[in-house]
Amino acid sequence: MLQQRLGLSLPTLKTLGGWSPIDEDTLEAWYQNAVGITLNGSDVSQWEDSSTNSYDMVQATATEQPAYSAGVLTFVPTDKNNLQTAGQISLAADFTIGIKITPSIAVAGTFLGDNTSAGELFKYANATTISIKIGGGATNVSVDSGSFGDDYLVITRVSDVLTLWQNGVAQSGTPTLAGTSLVDVIGIRKTDVNGFSGTIKEIQIYTTSTADLTANINDRLSTL
Repeated sequence: MLQQRLGLSLPTLKTLGGWSPIDEDTLEAWYQNAVGITLNGSDVSQWEDSSTNSYDMVQATATEQPAYSAGVLTFVPTDKNNLQTAGQISLAADFTIGIKITPSIAVAGTFLGDNTSAGELFKYANATTISIKIGGGATNVSVDSGSFGDDYLVITRVSDVLTLWQNGVAQSGTPTLAGTSLVDVIGIRKTDVNGFSGTIKEIQIYTTSTADLTANINDRLSTL
């Protein structure tokens, strides 16, 4: 099937007069909203990494490609929709992950994970809790009130302490979890299980965490 490309090629141009993820030296991967998308009909065969690290997310199997419309990728777990990089994103110390995401069910599954190493995932465990596994160790981060929905989320780790931000607000639970977090897939985990149900507009991954960075990510994601 004829494929088409959407968005700008690397490197993504900086936003004039404002902050952009590409401004950050610690940007590890950036799956930018409506940019770097390769379509196979109306499905995504590649989501290009807008950082300089080329962790492009690819899916050659047509039946496993997430659907696409107007900057929104839709993942269906029964179809095992996912995108994978041949590289390996490794977050050994502090990190920041920002994502614009909407789960379609309470137990919505894995939105970021590793399909080559077990025990590596970020997944919706239920309507109020995200389960995180790093190096086989596990913990949870939860919202203080209400539930997950059409959210922009930021997950930070500073000296092994995890914090969840929901729509710009830091949640009170701050569990600890050490180890190197491995990511090579969006929408599933090893091996092809716990698929994500819902939509994603953008993902940013950094190898550091600061208050300014978190604020800038929240500001950007709030506009998507």
